[in-house]
Amino acid sequence: MSEPIRILIADDHPLFREGVVHSFGSEPDLSVVGQAANGEEALQLARDLLPDVALLDIGMPGWGGLVTAEKITTACPATRIVMLTVFEDEDKLLAAFKAGARGYVLKGVSARELASVVRAAAGGEVYVSPSLAAGILVALTRGRPPDPLQELTDREHSILELIGEGLTNREIGERLYLSEKTIKHYMTNILQKLQVRSRVEAALLAARYGKQE
Repeated sequence: MSEPIRILIADDHPLFREGVVHSFGSEPDLSVVGQAANGEEALQLARDLLPDVALLDIGMPGWGGLVTAEKITTACPATRIVMLTVFEDEDKLLAAFKAGARGYVLKGVSARELASVVRAAAGGEVYVSPSLAAGILVALTRGRPPDPLQELTDREHSILELIGEGLTNREIGERLYLSEKTIKHYMTNILQKLQVRSRVEAALLAARYGKQE
């Protein structure tokens, strides 16, 4: 049997933390190894425990979840960050992914869905709550041609697919035998052609049009 996914939970509400811990109690492949009430504690525990996944609340006192996510990503690059929050706006979501998060989940999610998100994040997948993803896609596609992906070259399509899998520029370069600098150049072209501001928006747009094919 493989080792359980080791989870760190950071939220300033003890009852909420305990609720999440309890919800994972019936999942044999998930194990909560640490709890923190603020970003400073979360970073220290992440360094000490090296969890597979860190669940962070955005609205914590002190650093807050966004700063904490960036610090944990830098200190513990193998730890996958998932934001568990009440904030339902695009700016917070994009800021979270820019800080290194691989998932953005709204509080109120079912225990089963949260467990699935943790497993997906541990496996390197990217997740955004469907209600938020839908809203962003509506904004992204408003006023655009029927299929903006037609503007991309075959190479750019390949890179966009790998972005959707959650790979970094360096990992994409290794996969395609190209330098990281070259991948960054392609990324600039992709964002301009799709008229989006970030790789997260580009991946969401690609997922939207990919499902229509």
